[in-house]
Amino acid sequence: MLGRLFAEPDIRRHLLSDEGEDVVDVVRKHWVSYVKAVEFGVLGLAFVISAGFARMPVAWLPILVGLGVLLYAGYLAVLTSKDCFVITNMRVFALSGVFNRTLATMPLIRILDITVAKPWIGRLLGYGHFVFESAAQAQGIREVRYVARPDQRDLEIQRVIARAGLRGPGVR
Repeated sequence: MLGRLFAEPDIRRHLLSDEGEDVVDVVRKHWVSYVKAVEFGVLGLAFVISAGFARMPVAWLPILVGLGVLLYAGYLAVLTSKDCFVITNMRVFALSGVFNRTLATMPLIRILDITVAKPWIGRLLGYGHFVFESAAQAQGIREVRYVARPDQRDLEIQRVIARAGLRGPGVR
């Protein structure tokens, strides 16, 4: 059970292999998405270390709080590592969650527009966010955050859509 918790998401089991679906790209979160987990980890360590300076009868309190914060930091890190966005030759899908897993799928034919948002810090560090627009009112994949190399990934999606014959020359 614990090994499966830290294992990579099983992408292959979600593919339509018998229909010829192939993975084009697996998009992991950019390293900057781990900053929140690291901040909580440092805070948890500070609590644990501060227990050395506390009076003996209450030293257990900062240790307990610190361990709780460290557990939360670990959860955030695992949650971030389990998030992935997959581009195939037929669709895009996102896997997320640690204990409760979520799979959101969008066929390539439903993608009307992709907005690549790059905040100034994202431009410096090499990440951005995708915002998908589709014909559906509500969709499972709306925003994919902290995408490394967003311009190249956008071009890859556009290339897959063009190869599938969904847009481009000859499509009416």
